[in-house]
Amino acid sequence: MIYALILFALTYVLMLMFSKYRPIIALGSAAVFIATGMLPLNQIFDAIDFNVLFMIAGTMGLVQLFIDSHMPARLADIVMEHVHSVQMAAVALALFAGVISAFVDNVATVLMVAPVGLAICRKLKTNPVPFIIGIAVSSNLQGAATLVGDTTAIMLGSYAKMSFMDFFFYNGRPGMFFVVEAGAVFAALILAWIFRKEKERIEPASVRTEVTDYMPSILLTGTVVLLIIASFIPEKPDITNGVICMILMIVGLIYNLIKNRSLESVTGPLWAIDFETIGILVGLFLIIGGINNMGVIDAAAAQLARLGGGNVFVLYTILVWGSVVISAFIDNIPYTATMLPVVTGLASTLGISPTVLYFGLLSGATLGGNCTPIGASANITGIGILRREGYEVSTGDFTKIGIPFTLAAVIPAYIYLWIAFA
Repeated sequence: MIYALILFALTYVLMLMFSKYRPIIALGSAAVFIATGMLPLNQIFDAIDFNVLFMIAGTMGLVQLFIDSHMPARLADIVMEHVHSVQMAAVALALFAGVISAFVDNVATVLMVAPVGLAICRKLKTNPVPFIIGIAVSSNLQGAATLVGDTTAIMLGSYAKMSFMDFFFYNGRPGMFFVVEAGAVFAALILAWIFRKEKERIEPASVRTEVTDYMPSILLTGTVVLLIIASFIPEKPDITNGVICMILMIVGLIYNLIKNRSLESVTGPLWAIDFETIGILVGLFLIIGGINNMGVIDAAAAQLARLGGGNVFVLYTILVWGSVVISAFIDNIPYTATMLPVVTGLASTLGISPTVLYFGLLSGATLGGNCTPIGASANITGIGILRREGYEVSTGDFTKIGIPFTLAAVIPAYIYLWIAFA
């Protein structure tokens, strides 16, 4: 186990230090895990989350059609008509992404909203890096707001037998939705402070950009609707969301081919898929699978539980903030899956309701991914979008926004959840 932990730590240090080489580092480390047997061959496919990969690939292809139709530029014109400064445009886009992410997967949200942010930045001739980071971290935040907003929320709902409405009101008290929204307000204030120097007045365009084709917008809207509907289907295959995104992309490509009668109308959107981002995610999935197989995650969860002793408040505090730190570097899905039964056992031993520990785990594990550029798939996706636009995002660039944003969101949740459910 110690070798797996060392390799894991070294991989993340190198990825944080050398942002340009993250795909190579991630895939190279994954290859070492496989070659040394720390990740057995028969566990490779189980370790890779094909649902996420298919969602990214399908949505990226569809988003390129969306961009080619000039709809993002049109939406940018509309946004610029209703906000008065660059600062307010950045905050408005982040809040908009957050609202969508409460009901749609975080990665899909970033892929859909980022083109609008890029279009605004082009018109304003301003740096898009903080805009896209704001969209990514806001998407991560709102994923915990509803039962369908994020995989971790879905896992908790299934494990604790919670309904969709339980996230709004649980045992007669405001639930995670209102906790997250309160955090979103504080986080929005943090974003406004970060952009405090961006006071340039936005002059609306004299003429709105003309949309050349509404079909990509229809397909993208259909993707959102189908993802929401699919979230309510019980016992559905794990790959359902990815299949939805891929099918709608294929429909869009076929439509584009028939309309334009050129092979480039198909190859163009396909080449728009960010294979470097997909490579990073594949590598991380395999790495996490390797340390999970070697017992690192189980050991970390057990150690976290032991540190709490018999004091519920101490245990709750360690659970929330320990989850924030761990999720900044480890995919929160296997971590949450591991900790749910641990939390249940602890609550049973202490003779308390597990509710406050459940919600504390969800808030810490979901929001902790905002601390680093590799802490969540949405972050990796946003950075991939920027890289394709010619912008490299350093760890420092990301953490200047991610860490204050995380603290602004977690602290109110930490306080309220203890008061309401302890």
